Amino acid sequence: MATPRSVRLSDDVLRRLADLAGRRGTSVSSTIERLLDEALRREAHPGVTFRDGPSGRRAGLVGGPDVDEVIRTLRAVQEEHHEDVVAAVAEMTSLTEAQVRAAVAYYADHRSEVDARIAANERAAEELEAAWRRQQEVLAGPAQ
Repeated sequence: MATPRSVRLSDDVLRRLADLAGRRGTSVSSTIERLLDEALRREAHPGVTFRDGPSGRRAGLVGGPDVDEVIRTLRAVQEEHHEDVVAAVAEMTSLTEAQVRAAVAYYADHRSEVDARIAANERAAEELEAAWRRQQEVLAGPAQ
């Protein structure tokens, strides 16, 4: 539930907020909320930032991959029963152990968000593969 708040902002900040909101097609209020939420998350998880892309806005490691990519790798490593999962993920991804731990910490606090992104990426990959298979059938020509 949203609670109205009165906040004083400089004219320059308000102008930049309005510009950003206009470019994104959102309200100034929703832009403020998104920026504040992301700032609070970055404070809690210093190695994490947020970025835009074709699949929407998402959490990623500063100078590294998206958090969901690290967690997918972590799950694969866990299935292989490595003793030191963090070290194995770091080696596989060319990340530092601190970066892997930053992704894990973010995931621990925002599990449903990251799980939803993983599921969406898996669905998109399945759809792309199915489309590719259909195209290969067309290219192969009629069945003999």
